[in-house]
Amino acid sequence: MAEFKTILVVDDRMSTLKVLMLFLADNGYQVLQASSGEEALRIFAERLDIDVVLADLKMPGMSGLDLYRRMIDIRPAPPFIIMTAFATVESAVKAMKEGVADYLIKPLNFEELPIVLAKACRQAEMARELASLRRRVSEEGTFHGIIGASPAMLAIFDMVRTVGPTDASVLITGETGTGKELMARAIHQESERRDKTIVCINCAALTESLLEAELFGYVRGAFTGAHGDKAGRLEMADGGTLFLDEIGNMSLALQTKFLRFLQDGTFEPVGSTETKQVDVRLVAATNADLEAQIASGRFIHDLLYRIEVIAIKVPPLRERVEDIPLLVDHFLSQYAGRYKRELQGVSTETMQALTRYSWPGNVRELKNCLASSVILSKGPRLNLADLPEKTKAKTLAAPCPAPLEDIPEGGMTLRDMECDLISVTLKRCRGNKTLAAKMLGISRKGLYEKMERLGIKGNAGSNGEGA
Repeated sequence: MAEFKTILVVDDRMSTLKVLMLFLADNGYQVLQASSGEEALRIFAERLDIDVVLADLKMPGMSGLDLYRRMIDIRPAPPFIIMTAFATVESAVKAMKEGVADYLIKPLNFEELPIVLAKACRQAEMARELASLRRRVSEEGTFHGIIGASPAMLAIFDMVRTVGPTDASVLITGETGTGKELMARAIHQESERRDKTIVCINCAALTESLLEAELFGYVRGAFTGAHGDKAGRLEMADGGTLFLDEIGNMSLALQTKFLRFLQDGTFEPVGSTETKQVDVRLVAATNADLEAQIASGRFIHDLLYRIEVIAIKVPPLRERVEDIPLLVDHFLSQYAGRYKRELQGVSTETMQALTRYSWPGNVRELKNCLASSVILSKGPRLNLADLPEKTKAKTLAAPCPAPLEDIPEGGMTLRDMECDLISVTLKRCRGNKTLAAKMLGISRKGLYEKMERLGIKGNAGSNGEGA
C-alpha cells in the first residue's frame, strides 16, 4: 500500500515514462514525470511533497547523478534511486557513496521495484519525522542538555520547571543510564540557586567510611591519613544543591546521621564536636526500589519521606521510542565531528534496528554504540555493518511482531491477514502505536488509517498511545 506517496520519475525515453507512470499509478502512487534533468529540477524546486525520485542515469544534458547533486544544493533531497541500462560496479559505488538511496538495473524488475520504493518511502517518512523533531528541539531548545520530544519527557520538563524554583527535596528514580544526573542538574538550573554550585556524590562508588568523610568532611587526626582538615560536600554545596546519586546504597548508620542533618540542617565533621550549619537543596537519585528496601530493613522510611517531597521518574529509552531518532542524530553529529568522519545520516534498516532494540543500558548504551559505530563507519551513511558486533547481534535479535497463527485450511483474505498482523503487533507493543508503526514500517498516521479502515480498536494491548 503506497498511501498516496509522490514519486518523481525522470527519464528521457517517453516509452519508459509511460510504462512507469501506469505501473506506479496502479500501485497507488501519485506520479510526477520529467523527460530531462532540467525539467525535473524545476519540478523539484516547486514541489515540496516529493517522497522519492526515480531517475535514469544517462540522459542528454544533465545526468541522473548530476540531477541529484543539483537537488541537494537546493535542499535535502528525498531518497534518490538511480536506474540505468549501463550498470558498472564503479558507477554504482560512486552513486552510493554520494548518498543515492538505491541503484536499479534496466530492464527494471517490476517485482523488485515496489519493494525498493516502499523502503525508500519509509526512509522519507523517517527523515520527515526526524526533521519535525529537530524543529521542535530547535524551537524549544534542548532542556538543559537533555534531548527529548516525546510526551513523557515533555511532561517531565514541565514538572522540573514547576518544581525547580522551590527548595523542595526531589527524588529522581529510573534505570541505569537514563540520565538522572542530567535531570538533577536541570532542576538546579531551574532553581533560585543556579548561580551557586551543584555538588555531586555517588553513594555507590565509596565505602561507608569514605562516603561519610566525603559528605561531612573531617578534621585532622580523625583517622589514619587525615593530615589536615577537609571540608565535606555538604559544606561545599552551601547555598547551592547537593546531588546524592544512588542513595539506596547508603548504609543504615550513615542514613541515620544524614537524616539528622535533614531535620535541622546541622552536622559535625568526622572526628569533630563542632556543629556546622549549611543551607542546601537536596536532590537524590536511585535505580533501586526504596519501598522494597524499607520492607527488608535496608532503608529508613523516615529518610524516604524527607528526600521524596517530589518524585520524578525518568522513563527508560524503550518507553520513549520517539526520542531514539533524535538522540541518534545528535550523537551521530557529535561523534562525527570528534572523530572526523563525514556522515550524512543513518540507513533506514539501521534506524529501524536501533528503534526496535530495547536498550537495557538506556541512553548511555545508545551513546556508546554510536561512538563505536562512527569510528567503524565506512560510507556516507551508518549501516548495520558499522554497528559493534555485540550490539548488532542484539538489535537484529530484538523482538519483532509475533508471527500470525496458522492460516486456516480454507485460507484467509489479505484484509484478514493485515488485520491480524496489526493486532498482533499492537499487542506486542502493549498498545504503543508509535512503536507499532515503526515495527510495521509505516507512519503513525498510516497506522491510524489502517486501524480505522479495518475496524481495529485503538486500545489493543494495554497502554493506549504509549510514550
